[in-house]
Amino acid sequence: MRRLYRRGPRTAIGLAVLGLTLFVSLPAQSDEAKQGTEWWRGTYTAQVENDVFWGTGDGHYTNGLRLSWVSPEHDTPRWWRWWSARLPLLAQASRARTGLAIGQNMYTPDDISVRGLIADDRPYAGWLYGSYGVNVEKDERILDSAALALGVVGPASGAEDVQKWFHDVIETVPPEGWDNQLENEPGIVLSYERRVRQWQQFDGDLPLELDLTPHGGFSLGNIFTHLNAGATLRLGRGLKSDYGAPRIGSNLTGTEFFKPQRTWVFYGFAGVEARLVGRNIFLDGNSFTDSHSVDRELLVGDLQVGLVLARKALRFTFTYVYRTQEFEGQDDPDRFGAFSLSAEF
Repeated sequence: MRRLYRRGPRTAIGLAVLGLTLFVSLPAQSDEAKQGTEWWRGTYTAQVENDVFWGTGDGHYTNGLRLSWVSPEHDTPRWWRWWSARLPLLAQASRARTGLAIGQNMYTPDDISVRGLIADDRPYAGWLYGSYGVNVEKDERILDSAALALGVVGPASGAEDVQKWFHDVIETVPPEGWDNQLENEPGIVLSYERRVRQWQQFDGDLPLELDLTPHGGFSLGNIFTHLNAGATLRLGRGLKSDYGAPRIGSNLTGTEFFKPQRTWVFYGFAGVEARLVGRNIFLDGNSFTDSHSVDRELLVGDLQVGLVLARKALRFTFTYVYRTQEFEGQDDPDRFGAFSLSAEF
């Protein structure tokens, strides 16, 4: 049932060195910032994803929380500008931004009222992490993003305490099976993604725009390892203000930015993504110790639809996500909703 991630230690050590390098370099400011730009300016985003938003109750990916900040355009450290000019996966002569985020994800089996181990359902698990991301945008068409997340899985993530506290506040069924959660394990994920936007203006009394944005990328680490590809179709007004609604699960840190407009921005969207999964700790179990696990599916797909509304320095988004079965024996696909609120300062 359980597969050991045999290259985990070597991969984790290498990525940890890279992560420490990135975080130690954070205090460095760009030349523009040193000339008077306040360090706190940028885009702030609060995101929450929860299955209760679609009435499915607790189970599987049951909750995600994230707070993030993205710097203003070109406000990037000098060391990053030097490296980005030499990395083949990043567009050159581009607008650049950096981002920081802190988040927590929570995973449970379907029936949280059972105290004992549910062998044929996914493990209880939490993921608490901090993330640093960079992105470069070229010609308002290409967005290249890279991010590195460092965190912890297991009791140290605080997921058990958060879920028990929240269920006590709303006076609903208490989660009883957290004694079976994954063990503490440090986690690291290095991710990259490219989006290429095509857009077209329609004439008429109410100007509308249409764009199709294919994307592709990968994640590598002891938490997630996968290849991903998909596309998003949007119809509305002001599409150049961003590259789509922020998502905890599929967006990299730094991609939450948007460009404030004087007029209303609104659009509806629909997107698909497929992931070829090589590693998912929340299904495969701990990397280096024995733990509960299930046999994951190799190919997982997401369908998402939603709405975005923005005015000047504020943006609100809602997304509905339909996810195919992630492990063998899973009875039904997962469904959850995602809200985000962004403010530009």
